[in-house]
Amino acid sequence: MANDVILLTGAAGFIGFHVAQRLLSAGREVVGLDNVDDYYDPRLKEARLDILKRHSGFSFAKLDLTDRAAISALFAKHRFPIVVHLAAQAGVRYSLQHPHAYTDSNIEGFLNVLEGCRHNACKHLLFASSSSVYGANTKLPFSASDNVDHPISIYAATKKANELMAHAYSHLYRIPATGLRFFTVYGPWGRPDMAMFIFAKAILAGAPIKLFNHGKMRRDFTFADDVSQAVVRLIDRPPAGRPDWDARRPDPSSSAAPWKIYNIGNSRPEELTYVVAVLEKEFGKPAVRELLPSTMDYAQMLARRAPLAQRFAKDVMRRSMGLSQDEAFRLESRSFYDLGRTEDLREGTTAFREKREARFSAR
Repeated sequence: MANDVILLTGAAGFIGFHVAQRLLSAGREVVGLDNVDDYYDPRLKEARLDILKRHSGFSFAKLDLTDRAAISALFAKHRFPIVVHLAAQAGVRYSLQHPHAYTDSNIEGFLNVLEGCRHNACKHLLFASSSSVYGANTKLPFSASDNVDHPISIYAATKKANELMAHAYSHLYRIPATGLRFFTVYGPWGRPDMAMFIFAKAILAGAPIKLFNHGKMRRDFTFADDVSQAVVRLIDRPPAGRPDWDARRPDPSSSAAPWKIYNIGNSRPEELTYVVAVLEKEFGKPAVRELLPSTMDYAQMLARRAPLAQRFAKDVMRRSMGLSQDEAFRLESRSFYDLGRTEDLREGTTAFREKREARFSAR
């Protein structure tokens, strides 16, 4: 599969951008797909795409996943052996006010991707799920083998539906499919609606930071480089199905069909108050904390990774970057200063990359 053309949906998005960069740096050919919508400022998405377009191995298709005819034509033209499907309508809170956006993109759009894979001999489909699928589960740490039948948001329900839809196609048409439940991904070029950037903006503006569960919460922060590394390593490892899978005692994370689910997380949860403290130190300015009761989807999020994912990230920060988590948080907080202008954003990312490369060469 090393020379196969890869379709990467959501290429202008946060995780998609990092995955595309890693693939292109490895010499892979990537067709990026994105509709560049206005869920958040499209200028950030366009800036990411400008960087990707510098690579000769990258081509871009501006398409909406719900355009069945256009998606079908794209698949028919390229007959992608590998599909990395990261495009989705994201955000738990946004789903409370805009539920149809989630069924359109995450259900109808995903079905169009599945149909493209079915009719064009796809060898491996990797797709983004979410830690949000754990919903009302209270057993910690979360495991991919846990039952996830009680979502508490429309967003989570659509991600659970994606896992089920992929399994059906894997069973019916023997399409190898790998689902990835991402845990609180952060890093350079992150979405402005994510906690790290919301906290930083509030500190700089002197506005209150809303901390649910009275600030007594922990999140499994996972650095973007580690997520992209996990995705890229899994591309050439399609699931084959487990011949010993027992339908009487089914493991929810695997199947007799070529289908597998992984948690992609750090497994070293951090208190949100600690994250705020790191940002306060970096900005040299105290945060205004607004302590609130717990609300939906703000339970502690901890990942117990499946064995393959564990091999990817024994110590997430030190392995990928040679950085402590404090240093990684500080790098992200510095990049926040540059979100206002594309030129500064690029400069911040260049400096970030140079610092990472310097650390690699020094080891």
